[in-house]
Amino acid sequence: MSKAEKTKEFIIQKSAHLFNIKGYESTSLSDIQEVTKLTKGAIYGNFSGKNELAVAAFNYSCSLILGRVNDIFNNSATAEEALIAYANYYVKNWEAIFKIGGCPMLNAAVEADDYLSFLRESVRRNVKHFIALLTSTIQKGQANKEFTQNANAEEYATLIFTIMEGNILLAKTMNDPKYFQLSANRIKYIVEQELVV
Repeated sequence: MSKAEKTKEFIIQKSAHLFNIKGYESTSLSDIQEVTKLTKGAIYGNFSGKNELAVAAFNYSCSLILGRVNDIFNNSATAEEALIAYANYYVKNWEAIFKIGGCPMLNAAVEADDYLSFLRESVRRNVKHFIALLTSTIQKGQANKEFTQNANAEEYATLIFTIMEGNILLAKTMNDPKYFQLSANRIKYIVEQELVV
């Protein structure tokens, strides 16, 4: 990796947390300069503007989450175990989730749905990718005869994703991690009562 590539990656990594907590619109160039300790010229030498950096930082944040979920799924012996481990991840790691400002997809979606159009496509792409990962896990469970063949894998994946995102919203808004346990319990019920053969 060249020095320029390292600098660009450094800016993305340092600003990702900031964007997730302060918001994509509210984060200023001064905020980015403060967290990176770089000049305006150094930042704009690597990005055409704040919007380009915001998209890169958002994609970076999503890649971290997707990486963690992939690790959970890859270290699970069955699809059932994978989905329950995914739900329990948030129960076990709620402090870290609160510390980073919550889910980057949820936070960005709130800003991008009606207002920040430059971010909208990246949000949609990452949400679709996440749902596809859940769908694939359910389909593997069906292929391995763990899950009923009658279940629509994509619908169940979307439901599980929606339950988790909604409870992240409630947990952050109410400053109460009990909502993570509620979602984990509901996802476990769905998996065990509606999906498992």
